[in-house]
Amino acid sequence: MTTFQQNHPPAHIEQFVMAYGVEQDRLRAILPEGFMSLRPVIRINAEIAEGKRAYLEVNTAVSSAGRKGWLNIAVLDGLSFDKDGSTTTFRNDQLEISFTRIGIQGGCPAEKDNDGCFYIGRDEKRFVPAEKVDVPKEFCDCRFRFLTYKGTSGESVGETLPAIPELAVKAYPREYFDLDNAAKIPCRQVLGAYVVEFTRE
Repeated sequence: MTTFQQNHPPAHIEQFVMAYGVEQDRLRAILPEGFMSLRPVIRINAEIAEGKRAYLEVNTAVSSAGRKGWLNIAVLDGLSFDKDGSTTTFRNDQLEISFTRIGIQGGCPAEKDNDGCFYIGRDEKRFVPAEKVDVPKEFCDCRFRFLTYKGTSGESVGETLPAIPELAVKAYPREYFDLDNAAKIPCRQVLGAYVVEFTRE
């Protein structure tokens, strides 16, 4: 479930998901108090609703208060997007990311250790249970680049790779939990990408 799905009527959703590996100690340095990094990964989740509206979230895998899921780093609404054959590209002044369908299906994208998403802000902290999506995914090739200062970039290599937890080795200076600080953590490798289509009730 994303914030977009709340207070909206049923809609056809194209959901594009990409995860890339980063140094886990760098993630630990930006996480807010009360959250523990589960894996050295940042995920980008982009959606198109009814073929018209684009929406995107950037998040990372965490645990907090006995729950495991994804801590939202940023919400980017009202992105522009275009389709060129099998490639869909999302853009705004902070990020450009493209997904190219490769015609190979996988299983249901549901994650066993994903209870949902954590959203935090100046005046709120809330948890949204994981959305149930039970249709097959289609694998994608992916390319992305953050356009912020010291932004990172990456490209998939045609296979799905694991994100293995890393022991803490280096204590980086604490930094604010925001998209700019997340975007400057270098991408080691795009770990995988897919698209799934479903009706959100």
